[in-house]
Order: sequence, then structure tokens, then C-alpha cells
Amino acid sequence: MDRIVAVTGANGYIGSHVVQILLDRGYRVRAGVREPHSQERVGHLKKMESRYPGQMEILPTDVLEIGKVRELISGCSDLIHTAATVMIRASDPQSKIVNPSLIGTQNVIRALNETPSVKTVVHTSSTAAIRPMQWENGVTLTSDVWADDATIENNPYGLAKVLAEREIRKWHEEKGVHEGRVLRTIHPCMVFGPPLSKYHLRGSLTILMMLARRSIPAIIPMNINIVDVRDVGEAHVRALDVGEDGGRYLVTSGSMWMKDVVNELRTAFPGHKWPRLPIPYPLALIAAAFHPSASINWARTHLRTVLNWDSNPAMLDLGMEWRAPQESVIDTFRPIFDSNWL
Repeated sequence: MDRIVAVTGANGYIGSHVVQILLDRGYRVRAGVREPHSQERVGHLKKMESRYPGQMEILPTDVLEIGKVRELISGCSDLIHTAATVMIRASDPQSKIVNPSLIGTQNVIRALNETPSVKTVVHTSSTAAIRPMQWENGVTLTSDVWADDATIENNPYGLAKVLAEREIRKWHEEKGVHEGRVLRTIHPCMVFGPPLSKYHLRGSLTILMMLARRSIPAIIPMNINIVDVRDVGEAHVRALDVGEDGGRYLVTSGSMWMKDVVNELRTAFPGHKWPRLPIPYPLALIAAAFHPSASINWARTHLRTVLNWDSNPAMLDLGMEWRAPQESVIDTFRPIFDSNWL
């Protein structure tokens, strides 16, 4: 196979699984990473590199530096753009949350304009680019919806995802289509499943790590939409070849209440101390207000409500099948306990 796939954010939680699947399928991979000398961030990729000699090249790539992005995608046939910051709250949300997604994507577009060899672009978006700040309990959202009410104050992560996706879609509509280039976007919900590095325990796994480390010692009244990171990686790789041009694909497998997540973990890992008591809703709001990875606005929106997603297009167009949420929850912790990452 003579295709070379560039992957931004290749050392991230999703990006690492994308790289693993690409290598398994025989693709040549150019893996863009930040801090390439960090063993925690990149050690797992270097192991892949040794298992697939001559098939992968690791390049230092900060997507905020246009020169590095140009170097990464030069001569490639495909691009999977996963690089972003997975963070709900920050003291400076513009620079910490929005800019890595927006400016990073703008740099990707500038590099694409100079690299006609790249024919297919798969962009990692999120359900956060779809989910409005308010919804009717039990509603099912489709990929026709946009989180147009996201602001830097109330939903900086959703804003980052909306702005970045709109940016690359604008490029595709105004230029990419006319050049015969294909764009598909992938929209995961809360991503669980096996981390390949201790570095992956942040981001979407933060909520599970809070349970394992008992940083919130009680069970919050929250329903979580879940998709397995291995399925997210699979959807990205399939989207290189199948799906509608311009397709916007939700990848979700189902949802679980937090109390059921804890019950699954307690059964699978009885030697670990898991939270047992439910936390009342008012206390959950207070806890979220002071937690570095949450906010009171986030808690008011997400606690005690159910939101569903229509992932049928990904099943029909990409041929996806989903691992059960319970499997993803349990498989998250197997490498964590085996590697003593707690």
C-alpha cells in the first residue's frame, strides 16, 4: 500500500488508536506529536514504530506552528486531523481550549492548500459541536444540529469544536470539493476504552479517574454517553475510504448512569475501593463548581438528564458496529491496573 496517512495529535488518546489501526491495515503513517522526547507522551508510539519497521515516521508537530504542519503532511495522500485540547474549563479558555482547535485547524487548511497530494481529510470533531447548551430530557440529536449557542464563557470546548469544524467545512465547500478532495468529520461522545499510555488518563477519561482516585468520593447523578476509543479509531480509518463526501458522523454506542458504571467496575475489580454512596444533586453542583475539569454550568446541563445520539449513519455508511458501553468501561481499567498507573 503506497498511501501515506498523516495523523495530527498522533500521541493522543484517539490519535494513538488511529495510528495503531492504520499500521495494522498496512498503511504508512506519518505521526505528528508534541514533545516527541517525552517517554510518557510518545513511548507507546515508539514501540509501535519498532513493531512496524519502516512503516511509521514520528515527527515533532505542534499544530500551532504552520511550518511543522507543512512538514507533516508534505507528500501524504491522506490526513487524519485529531489534534485538539480535550478540556472543559481553563483559566484562559481562549488560549488553552479554543486556539489549539481553531488555529490548529486553520494551519492545517493553509498546509492543505499547499499540498495537493492530500486527497482525503478526516477531521475529529465531537458531539460537543452538535449539543446545544439546553435540551429536552430524552431527546435524540442528529448531525444536522450545531451547538451554535456555545460561547467562550459557557461552553469553550463546544465553541472550539464548532469553530474548527466550520472552518474546515468552509475550506471544503469553497475549495476542496472543486479540487476533488474529500472531507468527513467524526463526532465521538465520551470516549472510554483502553489507554495506551498514562498520558491518556486525562481528557475524556478524567471522569473515570475521578471515580478510581475517589477525588469525588460519591456517585454523581449523571447519564454518560459512551463510545469505545477502539471504535472511534476504526471510524476514522474507515472514513478514509467510505462515507459521504462532507459526511458528519456521530459515533456513539449507548449510555450508562454513573451508578451503573460504578457497579460494573466494582464487579470487575473488587479489590479496588470504589465510591458507594450517591451524591445529592445540590452537592454535585457545588462539587462541579470547584473541580478543575468541570463547571457549574456543565453540571446543570448534564446532571439528571438523558441525551441520545443518532449514530445510524455511521453504521450504514461506514459499516460500524459498537462495543457495549459496559465493555468499554471495564477495558479502560485493565491496562491502568496492569501498569499501576493509579
